[in-house]
This record gives sequence, structure tokens and C-alpha cells, in this order.
Amino acid sequence: MSSDDQYFLDMLSSIPNDVKKYSLELADAIERQTNSVSAALRESLQSATWIPQSVKPPRPPPRRVIPAIPQGYIGRAQEWVLKHQALTAAILAFLGTGGFLVYRKRKLYGRKRRAKRASNGARKEVVVIAGSPNEPITRSLSLDLERRGFVVYVVVSTVEEEQLVRNESRVDIHPLNLDIVDPTSTEQTINHFTTHLLSPRHAFPNSTPHTLTLAGVILIPDTTYPSGPIETLSPSLWSDTLNTKILATTTTTRAFLRPLLSFHARLLLLTPSIIPSLAPPFHAIEAATVAALDAFTSTLRAELAPANVPVISFKLGTFDCGAVGGRTHLQSSPEHATRADILSWPSFVRATYAKNYVAQSSAGSTRGCINGGGNGGGVKGSPLRELHNGVFDALTVNRPRNVWHVGNGSLVYDVVGKWVPAGIVGWMLGIRSVGVGREEGGEEGGEGSVEWEKVERMV
Repeated sequence: MSSDDQYFLDMLSSIPNDVKKYSLELADAIERQTNSVSAALRESLQSATWIPQSVKPPRPPPRRVIPAIPQGYIGRAQEWVLKHQALTAAILAFLGTGGFLVYRKRKLYGRKRRAKRASNGARKEVVVIAGSPNEPITRSLSLDLERRGFVVYVVVSTVEEEQLVRNESRVDIHPLNLDIVDPTSTEQTINHFTTHLLSPRHAFPNSTPHTLTLAGVILIPDTTYPSGPIETLSPSLWSDTLNTKILATTTTTRAFLRPLLSFHARLLLLTPSIIPSLAPPFHAIEAATVAALDAFTSTLRAELAPANVPVISFKLGTFDCGAVGGRTHLQSSPEHATRADILSWPSFVRATYAKNYVAQSSAGSTRGCINGGGNGGGVKGSPLRELHNGVFDALTVNRPRNVWHVGNGSLVYDVVGKWVPAGIVGWMLGIRSVGVGREEGGEEGGEGSVEWEKVERMV
């Protein structure tokens, strides 16, 4: 059979399918036209007045109207949700986030936090706190850790500090005399302390002997920093601050490195975070000191990570310390402190900086980022319980975070300092441009006197 014959047969076989297809389409078109003509004819006959009613075709039955059933609360709520989907999503997100935060807070606060004990029930975990006993945070942490089952040693360097620790009258809070100025004495003290931890002891007669273990060392540099224009900060003030806050912290850390490595203990460094995060004017010493301590902590963390010794940094916000030390630990009024600082400046310095210094102190105190909330500021600080729980968790959890933000404003101002432009931060703190008068001859800025009078009225 040739190809032409095959093509002819294929064409003949397709004819029935085409006939069927076109026939169906034609039938559908005729049916649609017939229905349309019949509907039009029926409507014309129904509307004609000359045709008797008995001859007219019957009307189609009316549609059955089902009366609407009154909706209940659930039905109305569903209808409202369908109409306001965006608002519903926002409400659900707000409630979900709030519920999660409340649940997390209750879980954190409700969980029991107790230190591990020896098999005979005696305390075995030791915490060393290197901070001034005069500091409310040092005193509060030592009391809380002792209550949770730790044996607490507070580093002291003078007889007065040792007496302050003994005045707590707690069995498991002890002073640890450490003279960091003398390297030989420091080494002997640390060796004696390590031997003391490893020595077997009996909790009671005929009990199983146990040894102590070092859980961690907590470094708390002094949180009081001088403020003012850099022009008024003398070299001796810089030197004293760097010695007492940076050099003392690094020397104390170095002294405890060997026990930390031996016991695989943890090192905690507590530093303020609001001022260093914002880096506002008139706080150069605090910003520089905390930045140096942060760099030191980062380097030390990298060095001790292979030895499985965590180095943890605590970024502190503001706390309400009034219940810890009573009135002796409360700061004086910010307005009086600001006025005293300004009165100690020369007249030309007051003319240049006093107005912005007062404005920043006032705005910062109101927002709780300067002059600490809860201690004279306009914003109440967080309870110290948040710090207690954070320190305990950092000492005991399996994998602690490297950085912990604790206290009112700690995380918020850290984000603001990283992402908000410095000009906007300064504007929020009340920093404005000022005119500075030139000094000629013996006159020290007549315009500066006018500015100082305005500042006196602000204070």
C-alpha cells in the first residue's frame, strides 16, 4: 500500500469523528436558540393584555425565600473576622507575643534554682565575687547565691572591706584577701585557695568526705564613673579610672585563670551597657573603659574556648537597688549632682558645655538611661531578681550564651546605639547647637555669662 493510499484511508477514518463533533455543536446551538425564543415568546404572551388569562401559559413558581436565621455570637464573630482580616491578624500577633512573653517570664521566675550538693547533703559549689562590698550589686549577688546553696567568697583588699563581708553574718559568705598589687602574695593566695577547695572535708562526724568545686568567678568592676566634658577630665582622673576599673579587672582575671582552667569553671564579667551603647557626650571615660573591657573579654573568650572555659559578658541596664543597701546606696538628686559638676568648671567651659550637659542629664534621667532608673531617675529600674536569675542560669546551664542583656533598657539601648544615627540619639538626649563667645583680654566671654544664667534657671 502506497503512502497516498494510507493518507486517504486516514482521512476517511476521521470523517465520522468530525461529523459527530459538528453535529453536537449544531444541536447545542439550536437548543440554545430554541430556549431563547420560547422564553421571549412566553414573556410576550404573559405581558399581552388582549389574550384571556385562561389562555396564557402559567407563570413559573416564585422562588422560595428562606428567612435569615439570627446569628449567634460565634456567627457574628466569624463575620467580623472575615471583614477585618488585617486587624484580626494584628490582634492575634499581639496576643500571641504577649502570651509567650508572660509564659516565658513565669517559667523563668517559677523554676527552682538551687546549687548542686554533695552526696552527704553538704554544699560543694563555690562562687568567687570580685567586686567592692560597698556596691549594691555585689552585696545583693552574694546574699542571693548563698541563699541558693553556693559557698560565696568575696574578694577584699582592705580591713574595712573584710569587715563589711563579715557583718553579713552568713555562714557561707567569706572574705578572700587578695592583694593584686603584689604578684607574689596574689599567687600564694590563689594556691592556698585552690588547695582549700581540693581538701576533703566532713559535713558532720562520720559523714562521707567531699571536696569543693569552683563553679565560677564573677567580676564586677566599680559602676560609678566620672562625667563631664573631656576638657575638664584631667590625666590623673583618667589614670585612676583606668587603674581601678581596667587594670584591676585584668589583674584579678589573670590571678584566677589557673583555678578556672583546673575546675572548668565559668568567668562572668558585669559591665554597664546603656552609656557605652549610646556613647553620648560627656561620658568619655565610661564609654572608653567599657569598650576596653569588652575587647578584653572577647579576646579572653577566644583564648579559653578550646579549654572549655566559658567567658560570659553581662550587659547591665538599670536596677532598683533601693531595697538592698537602704539610703546609703541611693544616688543623690540628679539636679543637685549636675549643678555641683557645673559649678566646678571654669566659666568658659560652662559657656560652651553647660546648657547641653544639663539638657542631656535631664532627658537621660527621664528616659532611665542616665543617672539610673530606680535611683533617682524618672524610669523605675528592673528588680534585682532578674540579675540574680540571669547569673544563676549563666553558672549552671549546659551551654550559656556569650552575652546576656539584663536590666531595664539594656537590650533596647544596645539596638538603638547600633542602628539609630548618632545625630538622632543626640537630639533625643537634648543636644543642641550653642553659640560660643570669644574671650578677649581679661573678659571671659560676656555671651557665656548670659548662657550660664540660662543654665542656672534650667537647673
